Amino acid sequence: MSQVFAAISDPTRRELLDLLAEREYAVNDLVSRFEVSQPAVSHHLRILREAGLVKKRRAGRQRLYRLKARPLREVYDWVAHYERFWTEKLDALGEHLRRIP
Repeated sequence: MSQVFAAISDPTRRELLDLLAEREYAVNDLVSRFEVSQPAVSHHLRILREAGLVKKRRAGRQRLYRLKARPLREVYDWVAHYERFWTEKLDALGEHLRRIP
């Protein structure tokens, strides 16, 4: 699980995951969406792949990446444990706002 958390800790990698959630992308298509070099994007993709969050396939000369969302369930389950704190705070805020004339 720590590998998944480490992978999603970086904003560029989270943005890559957001893009890959839409559809499969070639590396060069992903590079064009960022202001970093192709090696930098490839490095981020390697980290995501090693964490099990993306899958790579070859199509001719292209390397295509797609999201593998299942490992994100671990993150969801961990965060869900703390949801009660947010719910309690939001309930308290709602009650406070109801009291204001």
